[in-house]
Amino acid sequence: MTSTLAVRPRRGVVTARVALVVYLLFVGFTVWLPASVSSKVTGLVGITARWIAEAGIAPYQQSAVLLEILANVALFVPVGLLLAFAAPRLRLWQVTLAGGLMSVLIETVQGLMPSRFPTLSDVIANTTGTFLGALVAAVLVALLSRDPARARDRRLGS
Repeated sequence: MTSTLAVRPRRGVVTARVALVVYLLFVGFTVWLPASVSSKVTGLVGITARWIAEAGIAPYQQSAVLLEILANVALFVPVGLLLAFAAPRLRLWQVTLAGGLMSVLIETVQGLMPSRFPTLSDVIANTTGTFLGALVAAVLVALLSRDPARARDRRLGS
């Protein structure tokens, strides 16, 4: 009789892994398309910055820079969230490091593309987004893994 050491991952982990792959493909297409094509997506930053400037809230350049940073953070929040659920044994710092390394890879490839410009601020923003996503995952796991019966027993002093 043979025994297998392989343990089947839970369905939620498999779902998270599939979602992570799909999302990373989306990120790859977004960040590695030529600038002329990706500007159709990132053009939303310019439109929003222009609206902010026309409303007299803040100058266009300041708004565009801030919105670009926030867009990069937002782009990587799902990476941290999905990676934390796809690889539940990873710690918060490991998920954050993985997101940071992904961002370094993205910026390195962009540096080889004639129409793209790598920046350190993108690496920082992407890594921050990964951290925030992983933090949300950790909080969700902590909230959802509470055993209500055990919590009730603790309150009763048992």
